[in-house]
Amino acid sequence: MNLDALIEFFHGLTPESVTRFPEFYSADAYFKDPFNEVRGVAAIQRIFAHMFEQVGEPRFVVSERVAADGGAMLIWNLSFRAARWGGGGKQVIRGVSHLKFDAAGKVDYHRDYWDAAEELYLKLPVVGMLMRGLRRLLAAPATGVSP
Repeated sequence: MNLDALIEFFHGLTPESVTRFPEFYSADAYFKDPFNEVRGVAAIQRIFAHMFEQVGEPRFVVSERVAADGGAMLIWNLSFRAARWGGGGKQVIRGVSHLKFDAAGKVDYHRDYWDAAEELYLKLPVVGMLMRGLRRLLAAPATGVSP
């Protein structure tokens, strides 16, 4: 796998370039994130096409990567404009993708890890208020130590 080419693909992802997923993903690739679990490159394309319908100006930026034989971890930020449910302001989701490659060098496993509660739900008006209250209730007492 040419990891640089895959990262550049995600950096430049547009509604039109979603058609290029078969260049990088195997026909029966597996994909999972906090909202979706699918198999097949066509289903993966539908997820990313749907993203462009739901949010404005989505842009992935991979900030770090760890590559090993047959796989990689990509640390990324997804910035977007939340026109439908966040008042139109710029939002950022921070996440990690775990990728595995097949013998031909294409992605055949893509699992995204990101905290939907912190990165999304807390920013919603009504749900966010409930989540913040629940978070305060369940948090350990502060010790005065900051990260």
